[in-house]
Amino acid sequence: MPLELKNIYKVYPNGYQAISDFNLTIEDKEFIVLVGPSGCGKSTTLRMIAGLEEITHGDFIINGKRVNNLPPKDRGIAMVFQSYALYPTLTVYENMAFALDLAGFDEDVIDKRVKNTAKILGLTPYLDRLPRALSGGQRQRVALGRAIIRNAKIFLMDEPLSNLDARQRVSMRSELARIHREVGATTVYVTHDQIEAMTMASRIVCMDVGVIKQVGSPEELYFHPKNLFVAGFIGDPPMNFIVGKVENGTYISNDGFYHIDLSKFSEEQLAKINGKAITLGYRPETAVIGEEDLKGDKSEYLEMKGTVEVYEMLGDLQNVYLNVGEEKTIIKAKPEIQIVIGSEMTYFVKKTDFHFFDTNSGDAIEL
Repeated sequence: MPLELKNIYKVYPNGYQAISDFNLTIEDKEFIVLVGPSGCGKSTTLRMIAGLEEITHGDFIINGKRVNNLPPKDRGIAMVFQSYALYPTLTVYENMAFALDLAGFDEDVIDKRVKNTAKILGLTPYLDRLPRALSGGQRQRVALGRAIIRNAKIFLMDEPLSNLDARQRVSMRSELARIHREVGATTVYVTHDQIEAMTMASRIVCMDVGVIKQVGSPEELYFHPKNLFVAGFIGDPPMNFIVGKVENGTYISNDGFYHIDLSKFSEEQLAKINGKAITLGYRPETAVIGEEDLKGDKSEYLEMKGTVEVYEMLGDLQNVYLNVGEEKTIIKAKPEIQIVIGSEMTYFVKKTDFHFFDTNSGDAIEL
């Protein structure tokens, strides 16, 4: 079911403005993820969609109808919270059947829906168990089952995986994606974990201090961030930044450590950044260590350097932390490369992998 939020504001009685001019159209059956740091307004937005928070200004529309004043129970929405909120003395079957029983459904209808939902969620063997006999991931699936069984057209999920351990979160991410495909409900999902956002969303809404910073597919936010905030938030590890200015085709970092020749860029490209305060960005995984690994013409790469401060062996790769003047940089290296703390390391970044941002506005500059 399509949703539309038009010029939404949320201002609390004490004057605090939690959400500012929020505009978003959500298509039928989309999986939208609201992502951003703690306190950015994600959960407040979700609660306004659910009807648990009053909208101060603006219009919230479900399937073409303005519903600002519609009670939560009449919005056709099912919500899954961070806590599982299961009834501890009821079995999995009874937990899932509870809402239908209250609504007065026939026992045969309830039984059919519970068993169908349990099959989708892989809970059939556990229908007779109490919640305390389940793992965290299984409990979360029961909480999802209580939402699915209502045949709601809209699912709202507020950090549902945050109570799970790392392995369970990985497993449940793929489970949620599968369940969304099978159920087909429009889903709005809140998380501060950008890996969850990247792996599950059809579109990501990246927020900061109550404002939308960018909306787009995971690929768009990763490869084409519109501003410094999105560039620094999306990615693990985050994008590296160097602060400086461009003078006569040379990028000079503020600390004087870098003097990067930008003559490999065209005159037209340089005209967009020459004489400006520029923040240069590149992702850790775009760095290439060793000329033998360069792909294509070496002239397409810029040479960088730094002093190794520490490194992390992660098995399939290493995160190498470098001091580059007054800045710090993280690059990814192959596991077989010998890293020596305190040594100088040279690496290369392809010119097309650099991002340029106006330091004053934070906006990306497309070259």
